[in-house]
Amino acid sequence: MNKVKVLALSASVALMIGCSDADTKLANSAKAEVGFTKVNQLGYLSAAKKLAVVPAVAAAKFDIIDVTSGKVVFTGSLSDVKSWNAMGDEPFKLADFSALQAEGSYRLVVQGVSDSYTFDISPSVYSQAHDGALKAYYYNRASTELTEQYAGAYARPEGHPDTDVRIFDNAASAARPADTSFAAPKGWYDAGDYGKYIVNSGISTYTLMAAYEHFPSFYNQRDINIPESGDAVPDILDEVMWNLEWMQAMQDPNDGGVYHKLTTLNFSGAVMPHEATAQRYFIKKSTAATLDFAAVMATASRVYATFEGAFPGKSAAYRQAAITAWEWAQANPSETYSQTPLSKVQTGAYGDKKLNDEFAWAAAELFILTGEQKYWQAFNKQKVQAGESSWANVAGLGFISLANNARSLLNEAQYKTVTDSIVRAADSLLVTYKENAYQVPIGDNDFFWGGNSGTLNRAWLLLEANKIKPQQEYIDAALAAVDYIYGRNPTNYSFVTGFGDNPAVGIHHRPSYADGIKAPVPGWLAGGAHNGKQDGCEYPSDAPAKSYLDDWCSYSTNEIAINWNAPLVYILAAVNNL
Repeated sequence: MNKVKVLALSASVALMIGCSDADTKLANSAKAEVGFTKVNQLGYLSAAKKLAVVPAVAAAKFDIIDVTSGKVVFTGSLSDVKSWNAMGDEPFKLADFSALQAEGSYRLVVQGVSDSYTFDISPSVYSQAHDGALKAYYYNRASTELTEQYAGAYARPEGHPDTDVRIFDNAASAARPADTSFAAPKGWYDAGDYGKYIVNSGISTYTLMAAYEHFPSFYNQRDINIPESGDAVPDILDEVMWNLEWMQAMQDPNDGGVYHKLTTLNFSGAVMPHEATAQRYFIKKSTAATLDFAAVMATASRVYATFEGAFPGKSAAYRQAAITAWEWAQANPSETYSQTPLSKVQTGAYGDKKLNDEFAWAAAELFILTGEQKYWQAFNKQKVQAGESSWANVAGLGFISLANNARSLLNEAQYKTVTDSIVRAADSLLVTYKENAYQVPIGDNDFFWGGNSGTLNRAWLLLEANKIKPQQEYIDAALAAVDYIYGRNPTNYSFVTGFGDNPAVGIHHRPSYADGIKAPVPGWLAGGAHNGKQDGCEYPSDAPAKSYLDDWCSYSTNEIAINWNAPLVYILAAVNNL
């Protein structure tokens, strides 16, 4: 069985994320084909619910072939004809082969339809995919050379040392006047561009730390071949530290406020990091950034307390940084960030004028860290509920942290309030899952910019509910989200670069576009289908679920981002531990 297809150009890259199929034809990923049976192109866990989507042909039966022996090992009945509004006029049938649990490599055959891609059934089917999604962060490190030892064909010179970052006009203060210079190296490039943004780093960094907190044994011996591999710290926390050290430098030590972002005034062209040399700036302190920072630093303080020997003083420093950021936000509760078409700064805005969710999240993390009732009271004051998380709506993260870390701090009624909110939100998602004929936890209005991350954050909420009130349907719905990401979707793409038979190739990611290598940097999740067409590209369909273009042009459907990969890492860790 060797189902994970890694579209890299060197054996070293294939070795890095654990795959030997580096010679898979890139031509296979050029476009989705009409008439294909759509499966999870990686495969399925042995005990999982297993569905494929088949065009609505006349056939009533399907066969599953063992690709090693060539024999039929399972025959089943196709469902009645179904439809999904988000797909437009494209009826389909479902093939359910959940009863097939034997490990192996298979393909699904239906008369009148092209055979499915080969898929595996295995308890470790998502292991390599997880490592690839996590390794993607290494490839997006700023302020360092990526050497061939760790990056293989994607080795590149150092970009953006960020040792001379200037204070922009709207960030100036008496202690830090405009155009004065400070250093803020390291961190991850945010997305397809070279900016570094606190708001988006907040949810991304937290999600990776939560993955470690919830599944420590999975990570303790997990080597993804980064420069820090082999030290006394799990690789995921070494990778997170690269971004935490940048985030810490974004706090003004004079007052505790946090700059919203570190960018140039405009986006760079399609060049490699070391070729993007325009002056970079600290841009305006904002309440959203400061609260996100406070939440992340409070989380980091508790997570890294275990690793004091490797990172002496870090836990205490993060604790103090979180508290001073919270105090700044209390004194500056409505410093929102916005840009207009005439603004001098035209990089990503990450503007957010609704801040009760940020106050709630920061309060939850500080309550867990300190045990002080004032933070619990501040959390309750915001009157938020659990739900699908995103960079602009982080209240759900507070509920997740409280459910996992605050049992001893809360009385029975308080803790039940937290967990009931999570279960209610998950039960609402179950309704969507059950009502969707495609059998995924995605509603007709869930196709938005970066919608694939929304699908995965819904899966996270479902799995949190399963911890509280174990129920197989929560697991089925969460795994259906994974199926969707890796190919059981109306586009027939695996939305993760380098994984699956028909993966995204033309992602909107400057290093992948400018490096001269045909295969993109592996492990990145594309944003996904939606019909907003903000980029003016020509799309194959107006149906939201099919409006996806695997081309550099399509920054609205085919860009990547650190906050989209983070729930992918989390969910793949979670399903590896079911």
